[in-house]
Amino acid sequence: MAQAKYSRIDGRKSSSYCSTISIVVFVAFCLVAIWTLMSSIAPDQNPDLASEDAGNEVKQMVTENGSRNFKGSSGDLLEDSTNEDGNTGNEQNIVERESENRAEENQDEGVKVNSDDKSESEEEPKRQVENDGEGKTGDGGTDGGVGEVMDAKQTEFDDNKSELVEGEKKLETEESNLTEEKKVDQPEIFPAGAQSELLNEATTQNGAFSTQATESQNEKESQLASITKDQSGYSWKVCNVTAGPDYIPCLDNLKAIRKLPSTGHYEHRERHCPDEAPTCLVPLPKGYKIPIQWPKSRDKIWYYNVPHTKLAEVKGHQNWVKVTGEYLTFPGGGTQFVKGALHYIDFVQKSLPDIAWGKRSRVLLDVGCGVASFGGFLFDRDVLAMSFAPKDEHEAQVQFALERGIPAISSVMGSKRLPFPGAVFDVVHCARCRVPWHVEGGKLLLELNRVLRPGGYFVWSATPVYRKNPEDSGIWKAMSELTKSMCWDLVVIKKDKFNEVGAAIYRKPTSNECYDKRPKNEPPLCKESDDPNAAWNVPLQACMHKVPVEKSERGSQWPEQWPLRLEKPPYWLNSQVGVYGKGAVEDFTADYQHWKNVVSHSYLNGMGINWSSVRNVMDMRAVYGGFAAALKNLKVWVMNVVPIDSPDTLPIIYERGLFGIYHDWCESFNTYPRSYDLLHADHLFSGLKKRCNLKAVVAEVDRILRPEGKLIVRDSVETIREVENMAKSLQWEIRLIYTNDKEGLICARKTMWRPTKVETIMSAIS
Repeated sequence: MAQAKYSRIDGRKSSSYCSTISIVVFVAFCLVAIWTLMSSIAPDQNPDLASEDAGNEVKQMVTENGSRNFKGSSGDLLEDSTNEDGNTGNEQNIVERESENRAEENQDEGVKVNSDDKSESEEEPKRQVENDGEGKTGDGGTDGGVGEVMDAKQTEFDDNKSELVEGEKKLETEESNLTEEKKVDQPEIFPAGAQSELLNEATTQNGAFSTQATESQNEKESQLASITKDQSGYSWKVCNVTAGPDYIPCLDNLKAIRKLPSTGHYEHRERHCPDEAPTCLVPLPKGYKIPIQWPKSRDKIWYYNVPHTKLAEVKGHQNWVKVTGEYLTFPGGGTQFVKGALHYIDFVQKSLPDIAWGKRSRVLLDVGCGVASFGGFLFDRDVLAMSFAPKDEHEAQVQFALERGIPAISSVMGSKRLPFPGAVFDVVHCARCRVPWHVEGGKLLLELNRVLRPGGYFVWSATPVYRKNPEDSGIWKAMSELTKSMCWDLVVIKKDKFNEVGAAIYRKPTSNECYDKRPKNEPPLCKESDDPNAAWNVPLQACMHKVPVEKSERGSQWPEQWPLRLEKPPYWLNSQVGVYGKGAVEDFTADYQHWKNVVSHSYLNGMGINWSSVRNVMDMRAVYGGFAAALKNLKVWVMNVVPIDSPDTLPIIYERGLFGIYHDWCESFNTYPRSYDLLHADHLFSGLKKRCNLKAVVAEVDRILRPEGKLIVRDSVETIREVENMAKSLQWEIRLIYTNDKEGLICARKTMWRPTKVETIMSAIS
């Protein structure tokens, strides 16, 4: 008993002794932890740099005197945008003071910046994953991908503050509008690298943020993975549709297609939009990777990004596309140019030297483009091709083109006009495009006549040109009679012995003399009231519009040769009033100068965008095409969209050697998901809110944009806040927010995130 009692007492002594040691050790660890925490925070002197949301935003508050004006709403253009002097003498001190005192400032005007794009030299080993076979992937069914995107893509700004501030001194100033009165010059500026310490940056001056990001990574992923609804009330679900990751709402409305009374004019390939635009998100293909960059993408893409093999099986022998391990490769061939598009392009040039690729002929329409290798190699000749093909049994042909970095849309020559103005294409091309041009009075060929510029060429490379069997001979005879009655001049017929094909090249007349001399009015001339530029949901008509002959009319003269036509106002603008209220020529010039300033001083340097990773760009509300023109020196192409409720300036865009399309943003765009690297919306969303569900518009933006793609929105502050809230709820990364008075700008980057909940779209279920 005694021993037992002793043992119990001895045990208590041991417990008390251990407790004392534990307390001492715990206190010691607390002191060490506090010392470590204080030493990591003290060097920055900036307690405000703690993350406020999953996007790791960092606010930089700009003082009223140091703030520089937001560059431009749709009406905020320059009268004199060449003043480079400014008040740069004080700007360096202002920026430095702001960098030191951000935690104490609380102004109404502010900038939020986030940047994680690497310099090109550091980006190459990670982004050009085709070199080592490794790439960033998403399986389309998990929510944790956003953490990988946000941390794997960390990028450094230049840490040399003196160089950055020196660059800031070169900023030009802008006026707020096109009125006669000059205002104080306050050019837009965004915080540069040395002033933008970010938690997701790979390295910083003191290394603290890298450590913090590493420690919090698991927590961020855990939080984001569980989020499907943010504080603003926006909830998202994944679309459950038969088309899966390839869903195009207005082309995959199977319910409407089943109700069509006829499909004889390819009505089932035309647009049939659902009654309500979907607000769900299209899933990612399993194994999706960030696309290969241009120009390597022209030759190969990731198989799992467009996992379709049917074209490789049925067209591989014609060098359309082949499956090569984890890639889909494109030898550059086509049905009419099996041995390569470049040889075929040069064959056309030799057949008709006047076609003058890249000089006289700049904008081309490629009908039935296949995988668009023809358009892809025309870039080498300075020609911009608008390629289109239907979403049909030629599985994913347009999707292949876009993934390769080649312009293309899903469309068909059916019962309605193409969504382009009249008389805008320099050349129209059809290489065995399977369109029955000669039937029904030539209705489809007459549609090409509508969009072809007077004096423009139609290049027809098809078997009726060079084969003599009964079927082809019959088609050739019918085409010969039709083109003659249309007053098209058959300029040349040539055979390409290398590819063993032939081509006939026609020229549209430049006067009405031939029309007046025809023995029969067939095909008939269109009524005077028929507008050749009306193209949105307008039924086709078997008639021809007269050629404009007055010197002041558009189409009476050929545009300047490229690249002069890009910058020179069209001759026919002289007597018109511009979109912004002044003379159209003055408007045109000011718009171009405005966007050159914005792009060079803000977009290229102020947003942390790695432009070497940008190829497919869309201007969702183009006016004169100034934004696209300002990007002329980059290896990008821009789809200029003119909304149907905006001034019809699309002919001007074509006149300057660019291209575009009409569209209603309350509906889905005729493109595949994950088609574009960058979307630009200048004062578009605030107008759409009046007649559309803005959430559906943002869902469409998410559908079009590739993971890691950027959205730049310039709009009212109210609209910017709405877009910001929705972008955050989508787990997008907010790269920059800029507000000044009533105007604002946001740049956000899409991530791999997809929600876990599912929404079934009954109209898209087979």
